[in-house]
Amino acid sequence: MVLMISGVDEAGKGPVLGPMCVAGILLDGTKQDELLRIGVKDSRQLTPKKRTALAGEIIEIAEKYYILEVNPSQIDELRKIMTMNEIMVASFTKVLEELRPDHAFVDAADVIANRFGENIRKKYSREIIITSEHKADVKYPVVSAASILAKVHRDMLIKQIETELGMEIGSGYPADQKTIRFLEQWVKDHNSLPSFARSSWETSKNILEKFDGNQKTLFQY
Repeated sequence: MVLMISGVDEAGKGPVLGPMCVAGILLDGTKQDELLRIGVKDSRQLTPKKRTALAGEIIEIAEKYYILEVNPSQIDELRKIMTMNEIMVASFTKVLEELRPDHAFVDAADVIANRFGENIRKKYSREIIITSEHKADVKYPVVSAASILAKVHRDMLIKQIETELGMEIGSGYPADQKTIRFLEQWVKDHNSLPSFARSSWETSKNILEKFDGNQKTLFQY
């Protein structure tokens, strides 16, 4: 009997701009060596050009793959009733429901790695073995492959936003000064956040508050 395995990882959990992408691949468990052969490793250790090239090869090797997009407004709505960890559990479970592996390897998004895996297993509709570890994207090629697909897909969506706007927005992360400058200028010009910003993020709230006093009402002119 062939053991089917999956790797699942996310890109974009922390940014203030853009969606979160959770990617998973389904693979014959004996084919992990093929991922190593093509040079799969943690997406952060690869250049954007190399990630893009590898993504195509990963899709060729995989039996199936699935990428879940969770847009900023969905994240904001879900955070009214769930913690970010619970959103991650639900998202990873959704990806696994699409892939239906025998054994899933996941990059734990909880400070307690085993708890993250156990919470996925409880929500999952079938019997499944789950290996949930921190830095799973470094340890397991099948998770590295998923991390590459997630990162390439999110980068593509960010590039689409920039193309539509005709300007750069940076990586979308709060630590990126290009992102902060873009967001501050947008709020200053529009007195609101762009549709692709996460309004529930402290970064967004702080920038809105910063420029709130700069907006004159009709009666102040």
